[in-house]
Amino acid sequence: MRRRLTLVPLVLLLAAGGCREPKISAYRVPKEPVEEPATTPADMAASTVPTADGTDLTWTAPAAWQAKTAGAMRKASYTVPGPGGTEADLSVTAFPGDVGGELANLNRWRGQIQLPPLAAGEVPGAVTRTTHHGLDFVIADFANPAGPKPQRILGAIVPHGSATWFFKLSGPDALVAAQKPAFLAFLETVSAPGPAKP
Repeated sequence: MRRRLTLVPLVLLLAAGGCREPKISAYRVPKEPVEEPATTPADMAASTVPTADGTDLTWTAPAAWQAKTAGAMRKASYTVPGPGGTEADLSVTAFPGDVGGELANLNRWRGQIQLPPLAAGEVPGAVTRTTHHGLDFVIADFANPAGPKPQRILGAIVPHGSATWFFKLSGPDALVAAQKPAFLAFLETVSAPGPAKP
């Protein structure tokens, strides 16, 4: 009997403790900043990148270059045939803004043929600057002779209006090197259309 009387207060004490109003606590945790990655033409395969609007540039391609379907991201595309069935690819693209800036675009091309990136101070010695038809050209010639298939990229960056245009010839080192005079002559034909005549 004493045992039962001793248990009753203990049960009542536990029951009273369980009847308390629950307390709700709120905590504020600061959001971590989300960094938006810069979109470059290197991301083209993975996402939709807008091409430049507005006035297009015009050019005249060498007769030996074979025009092909440009695709969604290109303004123009050519196959450049070489000896023994070799081929190089000429692409013309245009994107709004500066697409990351000159150094980033040059290093993107270098990365495409497994060359180390340039430092900002190395850019002047790695490019040629010229002007044709009122357009400024930054021309690069990057070659990687290493490996079983040596590769080369000849490229030109051309700011125009609120966009940046890219003319890139890429492929086997020997073929692209042999096509350099034709590529440079091609760049000299690039121009912006003049004002409309009445």
